Amino acid sequence: MDSLRNFGFLLKDVSRLYSRNFERHAAGLALTLEQCRILTHLARNEGISQARLAELTDTDPMTLGRVVERMEGERLVERRVDPDDRRVRTLFLRPAAGPLLQEIWRLSERARTEALAGLAAGDRARLVKLMKRIRDNLDALMPGSADRAGEPARPAARRSRGRHEVTRA
Repeated sequence: MDSLRNFGFLLKDVSRLYSRNFERHAAGLALTLEQCRILTHLARNEGISQARLAELTDTDPMTLGRVVERMEGERLVERRVDPDDRRVRTLFLRPAAGPLLQEIWRLSERARTEALAGLAAGDRARLVKLMKRIRDNLDALMPGSADRAGEPARPAARRSRGRHEVTRA
């Protein structure tokens, strides 16, 4: 049997199991996996629109809105009006998110170390490089990818409307 035949299933299984392992470590954080994902994406993309964050986190926009509202109430994030488009709300971290992010990164490192156990450093680097290549191949197939391909580098607050970043969590 062709070993590539189950490539998609394997990718999904690895993602699911990695997420479950991270959740196991993060059980004491009093945050959901979704909240951790929002915080980590936001740490890399402050000033991102709520709609773009929903896209990056693969979350229904209405669901993301409710989660962000709850996190805003917990003083972890804040929504601001976009100065270029008053209909758009942009998201920023609040100081209270800093210690939580540090713990998320620590737990993420532990989960990553466990997932990559037995792989030599060179194999780990090649794996990440190959996964980025696969992501870029797939991203290029998505509608609007040509619009993003030639975008100049933007300041951190605007860069988030272009290509996405991979979270460490």
